[in-house]
Amino acid sequence: MGRLIRRIPPVLALVCAVGAALRFFTLDVQSLWYDEAITAQLLAMDLGGLLRAIPDSESTPPLYYLLAWFWTHVFGTGEIGMRSLSALLGTATIAVVWALGRRLGGKRAAVIAAALAAANPMLVWFSQEARAYALLALLAALAALLWLRVLAQPKPRYAAAWSLVAVLALATHYYAVFLVGPMALWLAVRLPTVRLRTTALAPVILGLAALAPLALAQRANDGAAFIGDSSLLTRTAQLPKQLLVGYDAPGEVVLSVLLTLALVVAIGGVVLIVRAHGSSDVGPLAAITAAAIVLPVLAAIAGEDHLITRNLLAVAPLGAALAGAGLGAVARSRARRLPWLGRSAIAAGCVLGLVAVIGVNSDPDNQRDDWRGAVAALGHADGERLLAATPSSGLAPLRYYLPGVRPLVADAILTSEIDFVALSEHRVGRRGTPPRPDPAPMPAPGFVLVDRTEAQSFTVLRLRAPAPLPVASGSVALGLDGKPAALLVATR
Repeated sequence: MGRLIRRIPPVLALVCAVGAALRFFTLDVQSLWYDEAITAQLLAMDLGGLLRAIPDSESTPPLYYLLAWFWTHVFGTGEIGMRSLSALLGTATIAVVWALGRRLGGKRAAVIAAALAAANPMLVWFSQEARAYALLALLAALAALLWLRVLAQPKPRYAAAWSLVAVLALATHYYAVFLVGPMALWLAVRLPTVRLRTTALAPVILGLAALAPLALAQRANDGAAFIGDSSLLTRTAQLPKQLLVGYDAPGEVVLSVLLTLALVVAIGGVVLIVRAHGSSDVGPLAAITAAAIVLPVLAAIAGEDHLITRNLLAVAPLGAALAGAGLGAVARSRARRLPWLGRSAIAAGCVLGLVAVIGVNSDPDNQRDDWRGAVAALGHADGERLLAATPSSGLAPLRYYLPGVRPLVADAILTSEIDFVALSEHRVGRRGTPPRPDPAPMPAPGFVLVDRTEAQSFTVLRLRAPAPLPVASGSVALGLDGKPAALLVATR
C-alpha cells in the first residue's frame, strides 16, 4: 500500500484532494429531493424487498442500489451517509480521467483533464446525489480507458477487463448502451481474432440479454414520463450548457459564454492532435464520445425519447479528458498567440467551474428542492395535522424528513391544524417564485392563520383551530399553487 501511495504523482493527489473537498465538505448543504428520497425508501428495505421494488419504482438497473444498500448499512441513510458513496465515486473518477488524459496527451494533458473533472459543476452535482449517475460517470471513464488499451494492445486480459466494466456500466444505467454499443462495434471490426472478439463481446451481449426483461418492465411503469413535459428541442439545446455549467448557477449566461469559448479552443486542440497524429487515441475517443451524444438524440427523434442531461453524464469525464488533451496541445503550440489562448482557456475551465460550484452551495435558488427547510418551518404539532403539499411528489421527501407521515385515505379528518407546503417550480435556467397567496386559503370554518413562512424556495402556511374540527379532503385538494396536492397526515 505504501509503495502504491508513493507512486501517485503529487499533482494528482492535490487535484483529487481539491475535488474531494468540493464533493465531501458540502454533502449536507442541500436537502434531499424527490429522487433521493425514493433511494432512501429503497435502502430502508431488506435486500429482497429492494430487488422486488426496483422494477416498479425505478427506471434504471439495480447495480447502484445494491452497492448503496451495503454502503448505507455501514454509514447509515442520513444525507451524508447516502451521498458519501457518490462523493467517493466522483473523486475516483478524477483519477481515472487523469489516466485517460495522460494516455491522450501526456502529463500536462492529464493534469488539465483531472482539474477540469474536479471542478466540473455537473460532475460535482451528481457526486453529491444519492443516485446512480456518479457510478455511471466512473464506469464510463474506466471503460474508455480500457477500450483504448484493448485497441492498442489486443490481449485477452485487456479485452476481458473492458468487457467486465462495460457490463457493470450497463447494469448501472441503460444509457450506457450509447457508449458501450459503439465501443463494442469498433472492437468487433478492429480485434484481430475470433477469440479476442468473443472475450470482449460475449459478456456484453449476455449482459444486455439479462437486463432486457427488467428494462421492458421499467419502460412500462412510466417512471420517466416527466421527461416529455418539455420539448425535445429544448432538452437538446440544454445539453451543452448544463454539461458545462450545471443546471443553475449565478451569472450562468456569462459562465456559459466563457466556458463555451474555452470548449471551442479545446475542440480546436483536438483537431490539431488528430491532424498531426492521426493514429493517436484522441480521434477514436472523440468519435465514441460524439456517438454517445448523437445516438440518444437520434433515438429520441425516432420515438424512444428519454433524453435528459443527467442520462448523458457518461460523456462528461470523457469530454474532460479530451479537453485536457486539446487544451494541452494548444498551450504548447509554437504558433503565435496560441499558447496564451490555451492557458487562458485552461484557467477559465477550472476557475469558472469552481465559481459555479461555489455559487450553487451559496444560493438556494440554484439548489435542489428544500423539503428539509419546509419541514423545519412546519415546527411541532400537538396532535394529528393535515398537510397539503405541492408538488404532489412531495410525499417521498416528506416521509424522509417527517417520519410517520402517511397519505390521507379517508374523505375527512378530525384535526386542529392544517398546513400548506408549497415549493417553487423549476423552470429552464431559473427557479420560479413559490406561491404566496394573500389572503391565505381557509378550507374550513374555525381555522385561522397562525404562522406564515416565505422562504426563498418554499412557502409554509399553518392554520389552527381552538379544538379539533372535521375537514373534508376535497376542501384542501388543491395546494397553494392551484394544482392537485398530496394530502398527508402527520403526528408531529
